[in-house]
Amino acid sequence: MTELPQATMARPLLLVDDDPTFVRVLARALGSRGFEVITASNFDEARALARRHQPRYCVLDLKLGEENGLRLIPELHTLVPDLRVLLLTGYASIATAVEALKRGAHDYLAKPVDADAVVRALLDGDNVDPDENEPPDAPEQPLALRRLEWEHIQRVLTECDGNISETARRLGMHRRTLQRKLSKHPVRERPDRED
Repeated sequence: MTELPQATMARPLLLVDDDPTFVRVLARALGSRGFEVITASNFDEARALARRHQPRYCVLDLKLGEENGLRLIPELHTLVPDLRVLLLTGYASIATAVEALKRGAHDYLAKPVDADAVVRALLDGDNVDPDENEPPDAPEQPLALRRLEWEHIQRVLTECDGNISETARRLGMHRRTLQRKLSKHPVRERPDRED
């Protein structure tokens, strides 16, 4: 278990996710690691709790019902300028990671994730220069065609602030086709085989 600095315990951690089971499990795990966890399941609750408690850390889910967590990051920074935001998503893509960092997230993790990884991501940045927050490096090997399509869709979706209809229009595909593609998990790369 990661040892927390004393300053960490002075202010709460805001956990924003609309999955009650995930919230309950992660909040309990983070609480056992020394964090005072407050939870929100939507934008309005997150804004109100950020305003009231001025948390030091925020763990934010990318998809909150029909809302896109990326849109909440700048608002939270307006309310709490020194807030460290960790974005979580079950649909990881390079475009989303880059956009999260541009909007002020300090780190980005793909679900499923365990509490120790969350703590490391939150605390590692406490000793890092803010100028070191750069987008992730491109992979060395070329991506598979289906993965490239997924990345492109995610980039356009991010540019459209999560608006499915506008994204489908820009991609030249039917809205239902886009929704079907988005409902599938991203294409995973096969691990390299050692021969």
